[in-house]
Amino acid sequence: MNKNIAKKMFTGLLAFSCIVQTVMPCTQYSRQTAKAAVTKKTDYSKYSTKGYEWYIVRKKKHEKAGGGVPAGINLSDYNAYYINENTKEKVIYLSFDCGYENGYTKKILKTLKKHNAKAIFFVTKPFIESRPELVKQMKKDGHLVGNHTCTHPDLSDKPVSHIRKEIKDCAKVFKKVTGYKMDPFIRPPMGAFSERSLQVTKDMGYSTIFWSMAYYDYDADHQPGKDYVINHFKENCHRGALPLIHNTSSSNCEALDDVLSLLEEKKYRFGTLDEFALGKETVKDG
Repeated sequence: MNKNIAKKMFTGLLAFSCIVQTVMPCTQYSRQTAKAAVTKKTDYSKYSTKGYEWYIVRKKKHEKAGGGVPAGINLSDYNAYYINENTKEKVIYLSFDCGYENGYTKKILKTLKKHNAKAIFFVTKPFIESRPELVKQMKKDGHLVGNHTCTHPDLSDKPVSHIRKEIKDCAKVFKKVTGYKMDPFIRPPMGAFSERSLQVTKDMGYSTIFWSMAYYDYDADHQPGKDYVINHFKENCHRGALPLIHNTSSSNCEALDDVLSLLEEKKYRFGTLDEFALGKETVKDG
């Protein structure tokens, strides 16, 4: 894939609002529940295709951030999460969006290993195919690897068959290239979603993962700088936080060692999503 095209594809729009939304409680991860199979076919015509873009509401004094939950939608109904809402522990869940490789992922993995910090990497089909050794290393190092689709589209109003293909093909390539099954978590491209897209991904065995921390890091040509990233974590980290971090960012790569040291000094633990986000043990073919 042409790098310039890839950069345009994966430049998302992070919208921040001052309107505080109701935060829905997360469901405790349960292996018994995770094994439950979907026994009846879903009538997707009953689900709205009205599109939304995820955003967060920052709060002061390290309080848990709010999220862009539309009125009338309960995220827990769709196995969707943006934070570990119920935890009282100082724990943070590092997540990286990997649309394409920009030369920083190898160092990011080394830095995580240095701090014994686990994370989840959301990968696209082009990333898997172009850098299989990096994806394999993610799994070997004990990280989760989730689905970020094949072509990074807005899934909110796509036909059900299109949504399934985007997700299934990414998971199939991951299995073929790495030998591992994809972990049952998906990050919708650009944070775009609808009730129908959430239901489709749920029926496929995935939990949808949004975020409670984010900043302008996704444009590789316009970076915020190392100090900005460090200060952002210093000022905005909170219990149960789920930061969105782009692997294509030079600033993130330069700052990560200091960020992890900062979080360690603040007595944060690096958790993994399967501690609280409901997901099936293996994803379904569709």
